[in-house]
Amino acid sequence: MDNQIQGPILVGHLEDTEKATFYRKTYMHVAWAVLAFTFLEYIFIGFFEETVVSLINLMFANSFSWLIVLGLFWVGSSMADKLAHHESKQTQYMGLGLYVLLEAIIFLPMIYMAYAYSGGEMLTQAIIVTLCLFGGLTAVVFMTNKNFSFLKTGLVIASFIAIGLIVAGSLFGFNLGLWFSMAMVVFAGAAILYQTSKVKYEYTKDQYVGAALGIFAAVMLLFWYILQIFMSRD
Repeated sequence: MDNQIQGPILVGHLEDTEKATFYRKTYMHVAWAVLAFTFLEYIFIGFFEETVVSLINLMFANSFSWLIVLGLFWVGSSMADKLAHHESKQTQYMGLGLYVLLEAIIFLPMIYMAYAYSGGEMLTQAIIVTLCLFGGLTAVVFMTNKNFSFLKTGLVIASFIAIGLIVAGSLFGFNLGLWFSMAMVVFAGAAILYQTSKVKYEYTKDQYVGAALGIFAAVMLLFWYILQIFMSRD
């Protein structure tokens, strides 16, 4: 029948002008998420330093504290991702806002220590490297037109291995070291390739908020481990 109801059209099947509009909205929201994260870190550390120090001490009170923090972050981020893919646009923005807040909180210890050690120089270096890698990986996806969705299975397996190592390190008190951070930079790079491919092929034109959350999450993971590498030098 010619009158069959069609579902939402994926971005990969849209006209070029509609694709460009979707990409622009997605990366604009990624930029706004990064700015909101930066603003929150500035507010937290700049105006509530004593509270931040108390919170950091609480996060690392014992070997189980950081695991609890990571567990809460995982639950919260899963909820935020679900909200960001809701049909309601208002709910989508709630999900993205919640995720930015969670990232700002979990980054507090590293941002605070990095700033205390180098007065912002280390943070600047890590930000530049992160942006360069992110830009390069994004260009690879858009310039080659290669679909990196095949990375999904490997990313899932690698994420379980990484979680297992992080849990073991927290429970038994050993440092995962520089090589783990370098491996996680590779993992985050693969996640950026995968999430960027999703932006091109797997979302509908109204899902730019959820797409932005996926890109933002991968970029923040990359920034986390690049910053850890810089901090390990001192």
